[in-house]
Amino acid sequence: MGDDIDRMDTGKDTTPSTLGRVLFGLGLALQASEDFRDMDDTVEYAESAGVPLPDLAAPFASGMMLAGGLGVALWRAPRLATGAVATFLAVVTPTMHDFWNEEGDASGERLAFFGNLAMFGAALAFLREAYR
Repeated sequence: MGDDIDRMDTGKDTTPSTLGRVLFGLGLALQASEDFRDMDDTVEYAESAGVPLPDLAAPFASGMMLAGGLGVALWRAPRLATGAVATFLAVVTPTMHDFWNEEGDASGERLAFFGNLAMFGAALAFLREAYR
């Protein structure tokens, strides 16, 4: 309700949710840019997880996260941007960070899984906002 009042009074959203959205989107975009900087390792990691066509899937997924993250941060095409981020996280989280299948120390994958799970929750919240 407070968000609605802020929007009505000022004509734009000036609440902390805006800062959260920008930080979330930029964080995703920056993470994707890191994937592009070392695409060989990104493809190799996807291949090790059994991703089909990793030479195509890894750059596509990184591009999806980059475009989605920027779209969320700037709130441009918000339905498409948040949908791309939510789809990316829904697919990548259990596929790439399946710590339950790891032999030995799986703490890194477990941490990545729960981090992605938290981001997936945020993506769903922003997706709901995009459809308001």
